[in-house]
Amino acid sequence: MHTYTPRTFNLPVLEGLSEKQVKAHLGLYDGYVKHVNVLREQIAELTALDAEKYAYAIMETRRRLGFEFNGMRMHEYYFEQFEGEKGGDPESALAKALAEKYGSGEAFLAHFTQVGMSRGIGWSILYADPAGNTVHTAWVSDHELGQLGGLPIILAMDMWEHAYMVDYLPAEKKNYIEAFFKNVNWSVIENRFTTT
Repeated sequence: MHTYTPRTFNLPVLEGLSEKQVKAHLGLYDGYVKHVNVLREQIAELTALDAEKYAYAIMETRRRLGFEFNGMRMHEYYFEQFEGEKGGDPESALAKALAEKYGSGEAFLAHFTQVGMSRGIGWSILYADPAGNTVHTAWVSDHELGQLGGLPIILAMDMWEHAYMVDYLPAEKKNYIEAFFKNVNWSVIENRFTTT
């Protein structure tokens, strides 16, 4: 059976996000990867033992797998956004799509920040919609609930408290969002957009 291995990210020193915060967050990511493997193993073992007898246990384990798998994948989107030299092209196809949808890049950042300030835990996500020739911003509370079906993720901002609690109190999450944007490598985001 295939097993997943935690990815290694080549992260620079991040402005406004301490090494301790990043290390704790990467540890949480490692936990998602571990639990994806554990749950897949449990499904295989229960199926081999007696699929009919353990049908409900298998179904519930599959439900949990969605949470762990999406947690793994969302954190991969999150951390790879910080890799490499900070870059971005103000004339890129993404910049044009954001300006068309939100009025300007600055208006998009304000909107995305507003979505990120939603009460509770979750993710602020920018999706590409190739069929609609546009982009969408959405709030996703749990990793496996509320995703926009079939749309590629372009930008993922983790708004679960584990993403910032070492450095910022819950009342300071806007400061975390500002730090997040200071560290995003927009070239990564633009590449995701143009390859959808």
